[in-house]
Amino acid sequence: ISSLIQSILALIGAPLAGKEAWNYVEVRDGAHMFWWLYYADNPSASDLPLVMWLQGGPGGSGSGFGNFEEIGPLNRNLEPRKTSWVQAASVLFVDNPVGTGFSYTERPDGYATNVAMVASDMLVLLRHFFTEKDEFQSVPFYIFSESYGGKMAAAISSELIKAIEQGTVKCKFAGVALGDSWISPLDSVMTWGPYLYTTSLLDDYGLADVNNAAEEVKKAVEQQEFLKATELWSMTESVVEQNTNGVNFYNILTQEPDEKLTSSTRRHIRPLHSQSLSELMNGPIRKKLGIIPQNVTWGGQAEDVFSYMAGDFMRPVVDIVDQLLTAGVNVTVYNGQLDLIVDTMGQELWVKQLKWEGLPGFNKLRWTALDDPISPGITGAFYKTYKNFAFYWILRAGHMIPSDQGAMALQMMKMITQQV
Repeated sequence: ISSLIQSILALIGAPLAGKEAWNYVEVRDGAHMFWWLYYADNPSASDLPLVMWLQGGPGGSGSGFGNFEEIGPLNRNLEPRKTSWVQAASVLFVDNPVGTGFSYTERPDGYATNVAMVASDMLVLLRHFFTEKDEFQSVPFYIFSESYGGKMAAAISSELIKAIEQGTVKCKFAGVALGDSWISPLDSVMTWGPYLYTTSLLDDYGLADVNNAAEEVKKAVEQQEFLKATELWSMTESVVEQNTNGVNFYNILTQEPDEKLTSSTRRHIRPLHSQSLSELMNGPIRKKLGIIPQNVTWGGQAEDVFSYMAGDFMRPVVDIVDQLLTAGVNVTVYNGQLDLIVDTMGQELWVKQLKWEGLPGFNKLRWTALDDPISPGITGAFYKTYKNFAFYWILRAGHMIPSDQGAMALQMMKMITQQV
């Protein structure tokens, strides 16, 4: 198979003009961020939006996982993906924070330690990108995200509005979408027990154990001991695994026997770096890209990325989402029914805490059902939208929604970007 992959990539070769492009941006001294753009594969490409995709972790790679496992034009076996977002948008994958995917730092102080630093780095990259690819300055620009990517997306959106006002970045920022996003970590952790209990994955003893562990996380967060909270979050995950016989945090209906991992960092980042994906990225893809420094391996600094961000990991950013809504930014929250790590119950809780003046109006609305695009007559999702806020409940999907329900995810993206 690898020789077949090599020959396919030899045919693809260098970036095809008007099809794709990639490059590095040095965002700070010795800190290099990698981006990979796919132009919309559509006759009306120049009218379609630009979507930037941000992976979670922190330490998960958009150029790898988001691209080949979720929304890019090819899947991990380099076969065309029927539900690729490139049909309806130009897609920009950025490996962030620095050290993620093909991004790298030449020295330890190059890692980001909080979302403010992550946002500042991304603004440098976006300034370069929109200058280099100025044809995108006039098309609607959306940020889509997953998991910890949503926390980064909120912070980046906040800085981007300021940069556009000041004229330092030229683009038409049209909205941000927070997919299964780590916006209020404590609300996620506190709902793990009840969610697992109602889905028959915990008994009474297990529920008590998980809730007790979650309460310890809550104490640490309330005392602003965020590094300790991250350690306790990891311990709570272990309590969940022990009591559920190793539930999959990313989709409660599936279980991978070899995924029982010890360290929290590995547990959280490992699913985004499967062996086959690493082989693809460090083999044929690296060869195709042709600009990756010899001493850089895809995913090689991922665990360091997580470790340096550990003190920021459990901090909420609900206030930033509030500021975005108040500023009139289009904000969408979407969540998979079968996700545990960022369960929908937890998302509902922080949304209800918003101080945004439109919230009562949003709360009064009844939701609307959406058919599954592949199975008409079968419900694929529910959604609600009021003023500049929307919420999508995606059925039969876990944490990685485009992997689990690709057609529904594509339909949702078209709705959010006002194409349907």
